Amino acid sequence: MPNDKALIVEDDPDQAALTANLVRSIGLTPILAESAAKGLVAARKHRPAVVLLDVLLPDADGFEVCRRLRAQKTTMALPIVMLTALDSDLYRRRGFRVGANQYVVKPFDAQRLVDAVDAARAWRKKLRRDRIRAEILVELQSELTFLQEVNDFLAELYHETPLNPRQIANLKQAVMEMGQNAIEWGHRHRVEELVRITYRVRRDRVEIVVRDQGPGFDPGDVPHAASNNDPLTHLDLREKLGLREGGFGLMISRGMVDDLRHNEAGNEVTLVKRFETADIGRATDLRAL
Repeated sequence: MPNDKALIVEDDPDQAALTANLVRSIGLTPILAESAAKGLVAARKHRPAVVLLDVLLPDADGFEVCRRLRAQKTTMALPIVMLTALDSDLYRRRGFRVGANQYVVKPFDAQRLVDAVDAARAWRKKLRRDRIRAEILVELQSELTFLQEVNDFLAELYHETPLNPRQIANLKQAVMEMGQNAIEWGHRHRVEELVRITYRVRRDRVEIVVRDQGPGFDPGDVPHAASNNDPLTHLDLREKLGLREGGFGLMISRGMVDDLRHNEAGNEVTLVKRFETADIGRATDLRAL
């Protein structure tokens, strides 16, 4: 169960002391770790209420630490606030690509940190209220290299669930197809537009939600995409529209998952992969985190 401890992973003693004083003021007990390695050990041991994670550490950067925390069953649901002097959208987005809940730039005032901690902990409470056993939200710019990076990261997380290798491979392919659709069709390759991918584990299934910032479309009327009844006619239209060869993403993805559904606007798709009945008991249990 989460407790009243705040793990501060920071190699600067003065900054660590300042942050420790701030978390004490909101009723949390600070635990200090001056390296990535010690931070990972402390996170597994104490399972704190929140992790305050510096990016520039002596033995590994905070992005890698965050990724490793999210990839381990015992720590994947910990609220993580990244604290860093790296103030640019490039680094901020990188933090969200590895599952950070909040990103706070140094120097920060007390209220900014308090708000970030409150928001991260509220996320954890929402998981419990909604009976979600794990949830990670990642954001990425509309570039295929970033999509591949996130898809590989998610594949690591699937191995902490009862999904078997075949199911993992199918889900990975479906996420790649839907991510490409978001980038190429939803955003028309506008790199600055963000794709949001939410990974969620429930008692009996994994859900992946892929959302773009485009205007959406009617999933029942997509003439540039293949259909089960007519898998080839769309190719001529794609050529006229200047789209890449393909258009099989929706058809392929429907065959790779147990359920595929769009929101009303048509700019969000949810992929569902269910666990085998005998394996449900082995799914990540948030009560143990």
